[in-house]
Amino acid sequence: MKIAKKRLQRAVIEFKRRFADYPTKALDELLTEESVSQMVEDETGNYRKRTYPPLTTLGLFIGQALSPDGACQDAVARRLSERIAQGATPCSLNTGPYCKARQRLPLALIERLATAAGERLEAASASAWKWRGRAVKLRDGTTVSMPDTPANQAEYPQSGTQQPGLGFPLAMLVAPISLSTGAVLRWSTGPCRGKGTGEQALFRSLMPHLSDGDIILMDRYYCTYFTSAMLAERGVDILTRQHQRRHTDFRAGVRLGKRDRLVTWSRPQRPQWMDTATYEWMPEQLTLRQTEVAGRILVTTLTDARSVTPFDLDALYQRRWQVEVDLRSIKDVLGMDILRSKSPAMIDKEIAVHLLAYNLVRGLMARAAAGRQVVARALSFKGALQLLLAFQMQLRWSGKKSAALMGAHLLGAIGLMMLPIRPGRVEPHAIKRRPKNHALLTVPRHIARERILQTRAAWA
Repeated sequence: MKIAKKRLQRAVIEFKRRFADYPTKALDELLTEESVSQMVEDETGNYRKRTYPPLTTLGLFIGQALSPDGACQDAVARRLSERIAQGATPCSLNTGPYCKARQRLPLALIERLATAAGERLEAASASAWKWRGRAVKLRDGTTVSMPDTPANQAEYPQSGTQQPGLGFPLAMLVAPISLSTGAVLRWSTGPCRGKGTGEQALFRSLMPHLSDGDIILMDRYYCTYFTSAMLAERGVDILTRQHQRRHTDFRAGVRLGKRDRLVTWSRPQRPQWMDTATYEWMPEQLTLRQTEVAGRILVTTLTDARSVTPFDLDALYQRRWQVEVDLRSIKDVLGMDILRSKSPAMIDKEIAVHLLAYNLVRGLMARAAAGRQVVARALSFKGALQLLLAFQMQLRWSGKKSAALMGAHLLGAIGLMMLPIRPGRVEPHAIKRRPKNHALLTVPRHIARERILQTRAAWA
């Protein structure tokens, strides 16, 4: 049985209205009503009328990711206010029904929405936002921590350097991010320990989703023979720094200019993670370009020295730092650094919801930038988020015309949130404010509790 068409249509319109997803002259809507409706039908099937239907639950879940509070009680309070405003029966403030609704929410639905939003932004990005008309994708990895529960520890073990009972489970996240719009295009997660769980392995799982003609900016950790060969086979160019352990001889190879050479790398021995068939498929040699600019040795497959100078390569590589800023926005501004869920299944959903929320904000920034004819990277993510939160309640309950007018004002305001240009800025990697003078927990918490009780009993 299919979901009632009118009920689903109303749910989709309400969901999109939360995030001002309206088409503009500069950029069409990020998620069309047809595509969202189809995804909901595919992933949820028929569902009975509830206080927390799928799209309502997802909207509240995204609201948790965007809100500085982030508590389930806050989401339930917002649902109560919505129902009262609609003239419906007030719902309970008990968080149980909402938490069960989050558990019913299919992970695939969240992932499909987030991926569709990221790919739509990348496809619609203006040519002026790209590098010589080519899509540039930033690649990096990071970790997120989560509550110390047995289930989380089993799926995402803590760091091996920490004693049992003192650390927190850690998940590794690897994602290509668009240089044009800052959108997360895909992602892969895994534990931080165990065979085949490192950044390289997670990145290899994402390679099939890269497109011919892409350029990947990576840090020196990914400057390996096999990564370069796999990307070259897909028609993807790379630009990275030379790995610090690789010897660079500017006397070898074909000279292109001063400290600018074409060099040949030979295939190393087969690593343990690679099977024999894949190893035999790898080319025996790779031709790469090595150049030194401002003390940095860069490695790239952009070998045409006439069209791409070393200074062009250096200017492009310096933009790799944007991925660090993007990850900071996701982890610090959206609060994904420390997750709240107590089971691995909900951890995966929480990560997906944060990335969907991030892409929805990036969509607003892209439309605002296109309207003002500036690059999307010139706008402040945190400023856009603050404006969305300020407008969100009014957008949700405005009529069609007033909502469109408010959306236009929202985009205009976001377009004014320009980042300051501070060339050559240097800041110490240190904090001025001192932390509170709390002792560190050096034994598991239950042992620390027993010691406190023993001390109290001794004094009684």
